[in-house]
Amino acid sequence: MVQLPIILGLSLYVLLTLLVGLYAGQRVKASADFIVAGRRLGILLATGTLAATWFGGGIVIGAASEAYKHGFLGVIADPFGAALCLFLAGLFYVRILRRMGLTTIAGFFEIRFGKQAGLIAALCTIPAYVGWVASLMVALGRVIQSLIGLHPTLGICIGAAIVLVYTAAGGMWAVTLTDFLQVAVLTLGLVVIAPLLIQDMGGWSAVRMQISDDRFYLYPRNADFAAWFNYARDWLVIGLGNLAGQDLIQRSLSSRNESVAQNSAYLAGLLYVTVGLLPVFLGIAGAIIFPDLADPDLVMMKLGMKYLSPIGVAVFIGALVSALMSSADSALLAPASVIGWDLVRYFRPHMEERRILQICRWSVPVLGLAALYLALAHNTVYALMVDSWSILLATLFVPLTAGIWWPRANTPGALASMGAGLIAWLLLLRAAPNLPADLLAVPVALICLVLVSLATSRTTPPRPLADASGSPLAFQDRLGLRSGSSVL
Repeated sequence: MVQLPIILGLSLYVLLTLLVGLYAGQRVKASADFIVAGRRLGILLATGTLAATWFGGGIVIGAASEAYKHGFLGVIADPFGAALCLFLAGLFYVRILRRMGLTTIAGFFEIRFGKQAGLIAALCTIPAYVGWVASLMVALGRVIQSLIGLHPTLGICIGAAIVLVYTAAGGMWAVTLTDFLQVAVLTLGLVVIAPLLIQDMGGWSAVRMQISDDRFYLYPRNADFAAWFNYARDWLVIGLGNLAGQDLIQRSLSSRNESVAQNSAYLAGLLYVTVGLLPVFLGIAGAIIFPDLADPDLVMMKLGMKYLSPIGVAVFIGALVSALMSSADSALLAPASVIGWDLVRYFRPHMEERRILQICRWSVPVLGLAALYLALAHNTVYALMVDSWSILLATLFVPLTAGIWWPRANTPGALASMGAGLIAWLLLLRAAPNLPADLLAVPVALICLVLVSLATSRTTPPRPLADASGSPLAFQDRLGLRSGSSVL
């Protein structure tokens, strides 16, 4: 049982997070404030909220658990694939998306390919994030289980309630301010605590001598064809799939300008392959210290409890809770924004601003309850987190990329691509369960987009790339290679 001062300190930290979120709610006057923070984020806040979004249970709890079981090959999707996604976003995607003045990723599909495409994109977004929220709820339950001995189900419910309150109250402003606080706590916690843990284990050299080399392999050895396919899937399910993710794009759209959007993606990616690797190394080391853990999801907590002082445990647990809460609020806000801004406006295009904001806020607890049900039904962290992005990879990645980079992509081609990708993914899940169905659906979606776009180019000319007001945009300066002012 953890000492009472540690529990009190953690409770004060959670209370501070709630107060920050509720304060942010006072700045929300319109749906644009709720969804994209009024497009006012400078480089520090944009980088902080983007990094905090991805430093979640998947990396701190789930990746440590997978590294405990499989070494580096168990965590290719996250953090390696996730860092790849951030770098690709900064290089190829976010400049043009920010220039368009969008509010959601579905808005891109509506402008470029029509209202039907926007509706389909919105519908594909929601289940991905419900699955991600579920993975974070499971991870939070694990932390509370280790901390005070509560049943994981009760821990999941407590954590969900906290996140729901400040996300519903403050939207993107609440998420941004709390994310900045949380990523600071997380980074400090991991950077300070990880070396102390390794030192108390006898130093990295002593730990490394007990770990076999295959734990550090970044590619499979003596693998068959199916294994290499699944390895590629691990890199790309998040590396490409989350490029169409509302959480990533929402932060780019909240940035003050294109340079902030571009550079915050690069900086967050850099943080992810530095600080984000610390839980991976700790998970590998934990396999030596606790070789027979019945539940590897608890390895980070076990290490902290064994080697740290009460103050160290408090900082360590604060870092874990920060990671979980910072991702959970973002994962809830993303589909709530899509519901209020895209789905409702599709059926009621002239709905007043006040009603849209109310629907966005009420969508947060509804989605939270759906994620809670999924968390209780599927009690694994890493698999829930990774599999959440399969639908985005199969359906939205190809038309999003073509919409930015191929002017001849048209509406029938995009619709055919999304439909073919979804059908191929679902069929392959049943027909070839040992192969990565989501990754194999990508070439099917690409072929359909190209063939249908070319075949229908005369009857359905491509829609121009335009901003939210309908003004056409030039295709130049899309690459994220330009330096520019990134206002703090």
